[in-house]
Amino acid sequence: MTSIEPYLLLAAFLFCLGLFIVMTRRHAILLLLGIELILNAANLNLIAFNRFVGLSEGLDGQVLSLFVIVLAACEVVVALALVLAIYRQNTEINIDTLGDLRE
Repeated sequence: MTSIEPYLLLAAFLFCLGLFIVMTRRHAILLLLGIELILNAANLNLIAFNRFVGLSEGLDGQVLSLFVIVLAACEVVVALALVLAIYRQNTEINIDTLGDLRE
């Protein structure tokens, strides 16, 4: 039986990579990619803790992880619809130029 440390290290790496993408990129699609990486890191933590530290014999971590995946899919659908609408209007999806939409 393996330990929990490799899973936590992988989740920390995914979280840091996602946070780096969100903080440095200004492209809307890359922001969505960074958010997805952060959510996947959270899912990996949920499942790992349920497997190694879970106090019950149930599938609590897996069920909660499934809810996170469903919410992430809904978030991506709405965000991509907004990105496509903005692209049709401006022919670019740079986050810095979205302030011009207020006018």
